[in-house]
Amino acid sequence: MRSVKVERQPRENARARATRKPARPVRDAAAPSRKRGSRDNGQGGVLKGVLAATLGLFRRPVLLMAMGLVLFAAIAALFVSGAVGRAIHGTGDAVGSVVADAGFGISEIHLAGNSRVPPETILAALGMRPGESIFGAKLRDARARILALDWVASADVVRRYPDSLFVTIVEKRPFALWRSPEGRVAVVERAGGVITTQGVEKFARLPKLLGAGAPEAAAAVIDAVTAHRAVAARVAAYEYVSQRRWNLILNDGVVVKLPEAGWAKEVGALEHLIVDAGVLERDVTEIDLRSPTQYFFVLRGGEKKDVQRGKET
Repeated sequence: MRSVKVERQPRENARARATRKPARPVRDAAAPSRKRGSRDNGQGGVLKGVLAATLGLFRRPVLLMAMGLVLFAAIAALFVSGAVGRAIHGTGDAVGSVVADAGFGISEIHLAGNSRVPPETILAALGMRPGESIFGAKLRDARARILALDWVASADVVRRYPDSLFVTIVEKRPFALWRSPEGRVAVVERAGGVITTQGVEKFARLPKLLGAGAPEAAAAVIDAVTAHRAVAARVAAYEYVSQRRWNLILNDGVVVKLPEAGWAKEVGALEHLIVDAGVLERDVTEIDLRSPTQYFFVLRGGEKKDVQRGKET
């Protein structure tokens, strides 16, 4: 017989089994606790709250729009009330005072080119106060005010550091006196622009213009008359008729009617009638030069007379 060897299992001590404590259940590792009121917890909570509130506003566009309108209205109210402007102005004044005290305050203003415009008028238009900061001087605005003066054609305002302003103007040149259809008398430029209606009595020797549109059209006829000394010496006024043609009013009241076209040639013909034919020594009140073939005269008694050209002598 084959013998089989069986290995004995050791027996467990009963007393040991009775006294062995049951194994404790394994608990999950708890997250490390944070102390209440710690710095990290406070800042993180506030930031999270602000972020959540901001995101909440973007999820509610109507509320966001309403808050924007309220903010805009508040800012607009500050501007309208002048609070912002006063604050900026106050700051600018303070800075300007400091700059002026440092040697950059306006102390000299030099004027050039003015003969008809009084210096005090230019200084008033310039609007600069002595001691004002030269950096704060608004030269463009000052130039615009000077250009608005009657006699000023152009102006330049330049600052020279540290404390000087130079004002140079070019004055308008008077060309004639114009009596408008409304009876207003004004000094006008060669191009026709009105210079002023003040102090016109100083310009009594200028050519006199009558009629609507006369200033704009007068330069050519005045130049033509000036080229004929006998005519120029006798013309008292230039009358623009229906804005189409000219009448020359002589100093003895005789009216010379010029044609619409070719009138420059007729001024030469009038010179011939005055010098060679002595027409003004006769009893005439009107000379009509509008016909290309004849001269027409109106005598003081109302009689009309015509003379063929070339036979006036």
